[in-house]
Amino acid sequence: MSGRHLGVSWPLDSGRKPIRIVKSDKLSLGNLMIDYSALRAVAMVVQTGSFEKAARALSVTPSAISQRVKHLEERLGAVLIERGTPCTATEKGDWLCRHIEQVGMLERELLAELPGLSGSENSAQRVTLHIATNADSLGTWFLNAISHFSTASDYLFNIAVDDQDHTAEWLQRGRVVAAVTSLPKPVQGCRLTPLGTLRYRATASPDFITRYFPDGVTRDAIAKAPALTFNQKDRLQDRWVRSVLGTDMTCPTHWLPSTQAFVDASLSGMGWGMNPVQLVGEHLKAGRLVELIPDTALDIPLFWQVNRLAADRLAGLTQTVLTTARRELAPLPQK
Repeated sequence: MSGRHLGVSWPLDSGRKPIRIVKSDKLSLGNLMIDYSALRAVAMVVQTGSFEKAARALSVTPSAISQRVKHLEERLGAVLIERGTPCTATEKGDWLCRHIEQVGMLERELLAELPGLSGSENSAQRVTLHIATNADSLGTWFLNAISHFSTASDYLFNIAVDDQDHTAEWLQRGRVVAAVTSLPKPVQGCRLTPLGTLRYRATASPDFITRYFPDGVTRDAIAKAPALTFNQKDRLQDRWVRSVLGTDMTCPTHWLPSTQAFVDASLSGMGWGMNPVQLVGEHLKAGRLVELIPDTALDIPLFWQVNRLAADRLAGLTQTVLTTARRELAPLPQK
């Protein structure tokens, strides 16, 4: 559906006058008026990154898009889009985008039950699901889950990558409808499903071990050996050092914001890093990589959180994510 609804008026003398059907792009509930053409303009600008691309996607002029967005911003008294290259949503803009996302899910559901509504005027646009996950999940198991789900669904995906300790913040700010997170408590307004444990091992090449750890992993040695760090939010290396040495250490580091680059840099002898077992298992068996200290895995529990308003309509996605996670992740520890 394009966002139009049927406004029905019942005259008092309904026995003599016909019911009047009025098409509108605005939903009126008492004094509340939601202009869905303006909301869709905001969402499309955010999705495409520019007013011009949004105009092409909605088959209107850039001026029309600009006017709709400006009018809505003036009415709400808030900036919804940060103008730039690309254009991005403000916090309030994100909430409106998630609302449109949920409306799109409802439209899909309605058209599935009432296919007679389908047509050039009422055809539903494909819904883009905004989801946050950590890079290592995306690089090991999560892509398998959404790929499998997409083969039987017409949903599109917009995947945001952040540290597993911070993806829940995307839910809290309304920027995504679901997230893979290490947060074991449900975000307000979300449903939580335990997934499993992503297991990491501290690995490096044999030459690197010989060069920096001839006498084993000591405090002096770890303080000189270059580590690999994803970004400033990445604390996995610090947590592993604390768990095996019992203290916090400051290590020299290479900054590499790529899951596969971590593995490649470890293989090349550039540094040591915390790598998911799914990506380094064969390298460890073949001797191309070595654990800094054998059998000292670092386990990161993961959970799936989804907005309650969308949870029922995304039950199939949740089931696919859960099935894939249980197949590819280690079990969560029993309490």
